[in-house]
Parts: sequence; structure tokens; C-alpha cells
Amino acid sequence: MEFDTMTGIGEGGQNTLAALERHTRLQLAACYRLFARREMDDLIFTHLSARLPGGDNRFLFIPFGMLFEEVTASNLLDVDIEGKTVGDGASVNPAGWIVHRVVYEAVPEAQCVMHLHTVTGTAVSAQKQGLLPVNQFGITFSGKVAYHDYDGPGLRPEEQKTFIVNLSDKRIMFLRNHGTLTHGRSIAEAFILMHNLERTCEIQIAAQSGCRELALPPADIIERTVEIAQGVGDQHFNEVGFNALLRQLDRIDSSYRA
Repeated sequence: MEFDTMTGIGEGGQNTLAALERHTRLQLAACYRLFARREMDDLIFTHLSARLPGGDNRFLFIPFGMLFEEVTASNLLDVDIEGKTVGDGASVNPAGWIVHRVVYEAVPEAQCVMHLHTVTGTAVSAQKQGLLPVNQFGITFSGKVAYHDYDGPGLRPEEQKTFIVNLSDKRIMFLRNHGTLTHGRSIAEAFILMHNLERTCEIQIAAQSGCRELALPPADIIERTVEIAQGVGDQHFNEVGFNALLRQLDRIDSSYRA
């Protein structure tokens, strides 16, 4: 059966479970490759995951030791909520999986979780004032960003409780002195949120490097912009942007589809 990776619809309009899983694998593998091309990976120490269709708490995750640029649709691991591989296969990094598990357990609607350690994202995570309204994305993110203070490597059980309290109803989080995190109701939403967040961090660090006072919008303008920025949080908006990147990736290197 032919499957349209843009719409998620199989031939004849049918969404078989196998076709939906293939669709999920393609989209997540593409995310890994897109971040690799932008040098937004961190050797083998950051991860992206996605919930598999079917409602039985199965997820896709990168095998331990694999680089982002090596990920394909077929080599992503099928794991359960504890991070154990379903069937035979490689293992995952348990310290890496725990962040994803905590989010999935706390947010049932989360279909995808992304966690990065980029230079600019981590730099902003280390700034006390956090993300500033330095561009339109930064402005529309006002009031929508969570922060979690660094408490050592991994998420010990007690810290997991604090993590969830800090995350609250937000889809964007800075892990202080550590990195960035997004989760979404779709892979496209989580990716576009991460793209916009990281781009805003890049702009913030660049603006601060000029060693001049920043021109930030007044509070009433920020509030009005947040109210009218209907595109932020709109899933169709996210799908349009994400699908454009998939088309670009297919033109450049479609090996992620293997």
C-alpha cells in the first residue's frame, strides 16, 4: 500500500497501523537528520522520541551510541515506557530515556519529545533572565516557557516530581545549565517549537554580543502579540512548515527513509 508521508493517509484513505508506524518512523528519522545537518546534535548525548500509534505505550528512540546523521526510519528502536527494547535489538541510553519517560507519563497527549544541548540553547538556559522577547517568536513564547534548575546528571526520582511541577502545562522548557526541551501533540509541533526556540536563542546571544542595550517591546505590546499570534500552537501551521522541510530534505538526502 502506498503511503503519503505528508497527509498520513494510505491508498484508498485507509490508515493501517503499519502504515501509521511507518509514517511516524519517517517523520522522526527526518527530524534527527535535519538537526544533524544544522549541527544541533551533541555527539550521542541528546535524543528525540515519538509515541507509536496503537495506544499501547510504545515509543521510538535512537539506539545507544548512534549519531543523529546515522538514523533511518528502520533503525529507530521500538521501546516501552521503561525504555526496554521491544523484541530483539540494541539498547537505549537509560539516562537519556528518563527525561522522555517523565514527560510521556505526565502529559498523555504528548506524541513527541525533543531534548537538545545546543550551544546557544544551553547558553540561554544558563542566563538568569531566561528567554527574552528579542524577536517575534520570543515575544509569542511569553508566558509559555518553563524552567527547571540543574540538580545533577539524570533525573533522580525526587527530581522527577519537581520537573513535572515546573513543566506544568508548558510545551517548552529550559533545563538550566543543561539544554532545551519541547514536546508536542505531533512530531511537527515538537519540531517547529524546537526550531523556533533555538532560533530565538541564537538571536538572543547574537544581540547580546553587541554589548549594547537591547530594544525590547513594552509589556502591553507583548501581551497583545501573544493574543493575536494564532499561529503559535496551531497544528496546521506546524504541519505546513514541517512538510516544507521534509520536501527539502528529500531533495538533499532521502537516505533517512531506509
